[in-house]
Amino acid sequence: MIQLLPDYIANQIAAGEVVQRPASVVKELLENAVDAGATSVTVVVSDAGSTLLQIIDNGCGMSPSDARMAFERHATSKIQHIDDLQTLHTFGFRGEALASIAAVAEVTLLTRRADDEVGTQVHLMAGEPAQQTSTATHTGTSISVKNLFYNIPARRKFLKSDTVELKHIVSEFSRVALCRPEIEMRLYDKTRELYHLTPSTLRQRIVNLMGKNLNQQLIDVQVDTSMVNIHGFIGKPESARRNSGNQFFFANRRYFRSPYLQKAIISAYDKLLVRSPDTFPTYFIYFDIPPAGIDVNIHPAKTEIKFADEPVIFQMLNAAIRETLSKFAVAPSIDFDTEGAPEFPVVHKDAPPPTAPRIHIDPHFNPFEEERKSGTTHHKEKTDSNWKKLYEGIDVAATAVSSACIPETVSLSFIQVKGKYLLTPVKSGVMLIDIRRAQQRIYYEDYIRRLAGHQHASQQQVFPETVELRPEDYLLLEPVFDELRMLGYDVASLGNHTVAVNGLPSDLAGIDVREWIQSLLEELHHTPAQLKENRHAALAASLAKTATGYAAETLKPEEAQALIDRLFACETPSICPAGKPVMHIIPIEELDKKMFKN
Repeated sequence: MIQLLPDYIANQIAAGEVVQRPASVVKELLENAVDAGATSVTVVVSDAGSTLLQIIDNGCGMSPSDARMAFERHATSKIQHIDDLQTLHTFGFRGEALASIAAVAEVTLLTRRADDEVGTQVHLMAGEPAQQTSTATHTGTSISVKNLFYNIPARRKFLKSDTVELKHIVSEFSRVALCRPEIEMRLYDKTRELYHLTPSTLRQRIVNLMGKNLNQQLIDVQVDTSMVNIHGFIGKPESARRNSGNQFFFANRRYFRSPYLQKAIISAYDKLLVRSPDTFPTYFIYFDIPPAGIDVNIHPAKTEIKFADEPVIFQMLNAAIRETLSKFAVAPSIDFDTEGAPEFPVVHKDAPPPTAPRIHIDPHFNPFEEERKSGTTHHKEKTDSNWKKLYEGIDVAATAVSSACIPETVSLSFIQVKGKYLLTPVKSGVMLIDIRRAQQRIYYEDYIRRLAGHQHASQQQVFPETVELRPEDYLLLEPVFDELRMLGYDVASLGNHTVAVNGLPSDLAGIDVREWIQSLLEELHHTPAQLKENRHAALAASLAKTATGYAAETLKPEEAQALIDRLFACETPSICPAGKPVMHIIPIEELDKKMFKN
């Protein structure tokens, strides 16, 4: 009953773990190119990798026998003895990648060593014998992967949109590029060049990948110990973002993920991320550690590793980040704060002696004595002050209530609390309205109507602003240019991943354009799948949340009334586009229980 699986079936099963999407192929082949000693690597993709993935390098190349053997499962040049696992300095070592890729695609390998007169071509189709011939080719290796998952329709069906898959490819490309700033790297989407990274310093490589705006936000980190060397860069608190796109860990120049170590960094930024509790600090942290101190063989994709002394590494990293933030005066130092301290005058020997201060008191004041005369102002002022404290942070939006009448019965249509909520009486009790969620619902339905054909005019900028984007951000924004124009956002491409904002909706005129684009991109990064399924709804929701961020913190009475009127004119006023409640009614019975439960 027990039989050995045929090789092509075993390879397909292995491919399920190693090759999850086109980006997985890019990762494996890029790492092979680096291990081969390449100083220049080019990646070409077509249709986000589903049609073609090609990686070209100028590395050492392979002999004819090695070129054929490389596609055998568990064939590797990295491991000869079990002890070699403790001294690994290369990316690959298990020999599964090429066999897994060849099991789910059509693969052509061209390779030549510098001393060979001719090169070798190996062509493979899933389940078919390899075809090998001699050919003329450049020194190094070129691998073309065509029609990925052609023999597994179910896997191909579940690939995301080209925009999403290309974004994953850019991510894998960036991770390898950040490990090896000394290597020239290019990335092409068909014939369009997305990246051309020349050899550079680590800081320059980060800036070239992540955008020039990040350059002024980076702070150098450097800690050397006998156990581990930690170096790299962290971002100033104001560079924090809602997504974790600018968070990278590397161990011995290998990218890895670690929620545990991420907590060490976030805790070091304690109370410094003032934008929002949901934002993440920027960091590019590199660990140099003896290979025996880590285990990289715990995950098929090798994106997770295990440190031998992880709690110690945690403490070292946390201390390094805290020291760096303090050193650059980003976080408060441990020195005593002398700002605002009184200055002690210098006393000269000929100066007259100081005089004792005189204290003026009211000998007739009795804090327990009740007010007997209406003309006594002291007690009245104290009462007014106390009532004002009770209403601190509450803006009376409908009726101007003087301090003199606060203790009396006050008739209010609604009140505003801390710029977050509106309270208004209703027949059954009190209604609480979340202002931001209400604004999102109003913007969302307005945008949906405009996208249905009710185009909105934009207010043209006196001086149109140009914004240079990262290639992956540009690829995310470019497909929605037409929809943005329908909504009053006059955005145009200037080429080279640069956009011009020529106009904005009238209600957003005067906002910081760069900040608006960054906020919109962060929202779009959170909804790539929805953009494919329901483009208009996802874009409207993203823009609504972005636009709400520019609303006034405190509403004027007429603005509060207009908000309520517009909210109840919506088709679905009770929930925001994310499905969260906009309003909540507190029944009068519940209020009675709270007030008279004793």
